[in-house]
Amino acid sequence: MNYIELFSGCGGLSLGLKSVGFNLVMANELSPMAAETYAYNFFSEDLASQAKAGITATNKSLWLSSRFSSNDLSLRLREDPRSFPVLGKGHTDVASNGSNLSGSLVVGSIVELNKWLHKNSKAAKKLKEGFGAGGVDLVSGGPPCQSFSMAGLREKDSDKNLLPWEFAKLVKTVNPKFALLENVTGILRPFTDDSGHSYFAWFELAKAFAKIGYIPLCLHVNAKLAGVPQNRPRFILLGVRSDLFLGLSETFNESESVLFEEPLAFFKKAKSGKNVDLDSLHYRDVSRPADLTLFQSSFLHPLVARSNAYVTVHDAIDDLRDAPYGGGTFPKALAKVFSETLPKRALKNHEHRSNNALVRRRFRLYQVLQQVDKRTHKSVLRALREEQPSISDDEWKQLSRFDYLVDTGKFVTFKSKADFLKFLSQHPTKKQTQKALIASQPAPAALSIPDDACHYHHDELRTLTVREMARIQSFPDNFEFRSKITTGGQMRAFEVPQYTQVGNAVPPLLGRALGLIVSDLLGRTETN
Repeated sequence: MNYIELFSGCGGLSLGLKSVGFNLVMANELSPMAAETYAYNFFSEDLASQAKAGITATNKSLWLSSRFSSNDLSLRLREDPRSFPVLGKGHTDVASNGSNLSGSLVVGSIVELNKWLHKNSKAAKKLKEGFGAGGVDLVSGGPPCQSFSMAGLREKDSDKNLLPWEFAKLVKTVNPKFALLENVTGILRPFTDDSGHSYFAWFELAKAFAKIGYIPLCLHVNAKLAGVPQNRPRFILLGVRSDLFLGLSETFNESESVLFEEPLAFFKKAKSGKNVDLDSLHYRDVSRPADLTLFQSSFLHPLVARSNAYVTVHDAIDDLRDAPYGGGTFPKALAKVFSETLPKRALKNHEHRSNNALVRRRFRLYQVLQQVDKRTHKSVLRALREEQPSISDDEWKQLSRFDYLVDTGKFVTFKSKADFLKFLSQHPTKKQTQKALIASQPAPAALSIPDDACHYHHDELRTLTVREMARIQSFPDNFEFRSKITTGGQMRAFEVPQYTQVGNAVPPLLGRALGLIVSDLLGRTETN
């Protein structure tokens, strides 16, 4: 089973696909920092050490275009990938005939990669043939989602919104059996232009795939149902090449036939150039009971394998509070699932970040707020933001049961509401999203930077480590994150440090579930 991965990031989706037997034809990633992690885990290429030692040759990590030569690997690893994507104006590691592309990671813009493949037809032909391995079965990837995200700016005309269409362009070039695109659920919600007209990106994307010959099955899923300890809703587009569909459909059970009934009719209209409207295609949503039944009774069932018993934050990270690590049921299960995919390594990326005394005191407040009712929670947050410096007697009754960290470094319980309000006034904050994790639940969806959440345990008044965030994303402990740990200021615009690599990744267990689905369908095409 041969696949190409676009927007590969640090490799979460690749890890899931490889764990069920997929073989990498080529990967592509814009960020050198994320590429460093990918290369280390899948090629055993330690780019940082090579740069430090003055070693220039990399077998599998190839720069499509850089202002720096291969002799300046250390500079390449910190290059702003937005500032030098243009072909023909720098240094490239990629042979014009594509002879060194097989099994490689191409570092550079997908926009320029598509241009390069159009210009170098021999290389494009080799890629389409899977470099002699019988063609490409799958093109997969998760285009950057900031402009689609409900937490972002929601800019309809952002350049980032063009990237899913660049994905479709490469799919057209390679003509794989299946295409698999992952994105945030914000892509399902409409943009509104200056004239007040609604624009649905997911629907336009489905049309684009139909026009290049793929029947689009659109899904709204949640990674927690696949065993990921995070409430992480996602949009998935699974495109089936139309010439395979007739034989494939002969293997469908009743639920599978229902799943494709509407996408097939939509495909025929869109492909023929007929007008299609929003009523002609709907996405299947795991939150709807009828659709969940279709997931459970079809080839989609790996996506809902844990629909009755979610993995919690406690399951995921509690063993990391005390060495030796890895003793919990969940990390042991991850180690077993991915044991054949990665080399054995000691656990890394678990360095605690330093939080000052005031922040630690505020973290204890956040822990308490997760244990009171919503009204009390909101009242305390308003007080912290200096919007409403008072709480009711009923709210105080709840809050008085807990201890709080004070400036002496000790935990105390307050005897009066007035003393507690004075304590709150000493800890103002404008942060809107900070919260403590809840041990008995999956982690929240918004978890991509260190300040997003603090630990749930009374004695762990700190932000999460990279390793803890990786566990929540379902990365095994022998997957090591490379490059800078975090970044700030203007560097945030282009740097992708370890915390961001984790937050942006497709959770490996979700990637594995998707791999099992495509593997099932591939097996059916071969049978027929």
